[in-house]
Parts: sequence; structure tokens; C-alpha cells
Amino acid sequence: MSRPTKPVRLQPVQSDTSPQRPPTAQRPVRSRGRALAMNAHITPHRHAWSQFTYCASGLMQVTVTEGERETTYIVPPSRAVWIAPQVSHNVVVLESAELRTVDIVAGALPDSWKECRVLVVSALLRELIHGLQGSTPGAREDALMALTLDEIRSADTQALGVPMPHPTLGDKRLRTLCEAVLRAPGERGQLREWVAAVGASERTMARLFREELGTSYQQWRQQAVLAHALPQLARGMPIAHVAAAAGYATDSAFSAMFKQAMGRPPSYFLAKRTG
Repeated sequence: MSRPTKPVRLQPVQSDTSPQRPPTAQRPVRSRGRALAMNAHITPHRHAWSQFTYCASGLMQVTVTEGERETTYIVPPSRAVWIAPQVSHNVVVLESAELRTVDIVAGALPDSWKECRVLVVSALLRELIHGLQGSTPGAREDALMALTLDEIRSADTQALGVPMPHPTLGDKRLRTLCEAVLRAPGERGQLREWVAAVGASERTMARLFREELGTSYQQWRQQAVLAHALPQLARGMPIAHVAAAAGYATDSAFSAMFKQAMGRPPSYFLAKRTG
């Protein structure tokens, strides 16, 4: 039996710590951009403010740690991750990306926003983020900030998160397996096809999924499949190709799973619907 793909070598990149970055009461929304190469890794960090993380092009993986729970999101340009204040997070660039971070002063968004979430990025919000980058204080910036906050508040959410074992408290065998599946969820469909490489029995790994992640392997893998499939659809990849990459023998089987999980068929999420 072949082993899961080995992890790629990541290139650590520090987060932006410049003193001009933090949002303030006078300038509650700040937008910054940077170009990052594939496999760049912005190491774990946290902020006193909330952050809207988005890439204008490319593909990224954002992992957040909330208490003892870690969640990974696969994020295309049509989606963004909102990260609550003081939540540890890191970013891995899966395809060379133009990263945009929108920093938002604490308290500017509804009190009910306690947990991180994936938001759908509208065409207007994309332009607002671009317009805010490099803006200067004044009436125009005030209008851009107000409209940006309104668009973020009203943005639709989407279930793109994949729960992961805690990096230090979780079982290392489970984390190794989850990382391998997340990199290539279509490579193998069954748990028994993955377990040999991590040195544990299928029964042991099934128990660890239930105990640490509160789900079965198949339910967890489905989330990993969806996390990869949605960005591919957002980039216009044909459904047949997405289904094959997810390990499904037929388009219909993939579409049935997708519609049951997302409430809509994969065709709804093709590139034409993301603008």
C-alpha cells in the first residue's frame, strides 16, 4: 500500500507587524496587500482586532485555533475567512496569491460574531477592499470603510471548515492522517486505505475521529472533499473534473453528495455564480 503524500516544504513568512497597521477608532477598517509565492507560510499569530483574510488571486489554506479546537479552511478568491480578535491563525499559500487582509477594530461587527467563519466575497466587496488599500484619511476613506463594514456584515456564510486535531493536545497519528487526507482527499476513499502509514489500526483511528473530532471518518472526509471542491468550482473547473479529483467514479454520485451537504448542486457554485 502506498503512503500518503509527504508534506511539502513550507517557506515561513512573518506577519505584518508594522506600527501603522492596527485599526483605530478613527480608522476602524484598514486594508493591506502582499504577493506570496506558493508554499509560503505565514506563521501562527493573533491580533487584538478582527481580520478579514482574502486573496484577490490564487488559493490559500487558513487554519484557526479556537481554544482546543482547530479548523482549516481552503479559500479561493470568491471566499474569505473572518477571524475573531485574539484567535491564533496561520496561512499556507496553495497557489501563488495576492493576499489581502482587512483589519477591523474590535467591536465594529455584531456582538454575535464570536466564532470564525467563511464569507462569500461579492464583486462590490472586492472593489472596496482594493479601494481601501493605500487610502488616506478623509471623507472618501470614511465612506469606503462604512460601506466595507456593511458588505461584510451582510455577506453570506458558507460551510468550508474542516476540523483538525489540536496541534499539541491531539493524537499525532490522527493529525498526520488528517493532514494527508486534507492535501489529497480524493487519493483514497476508505479509512483502511490510509491507516497503515500512521502505525495504527482502522478501529483505533475510527475511535480517535469520534473522540477528538466528534465525527466519523467518512463525515470528516466529506468536509475535506467539499473544502477542495468549492474552490475548484469557483475557478470554473468542469464538474466532471472536480468529481474525479474528489475520488468519485461518476458525476452523479458526486453531485448527489454535494447537494445533500450544501443544499444546492455543484453547478450553482461554478464561476459564473461567484461574481
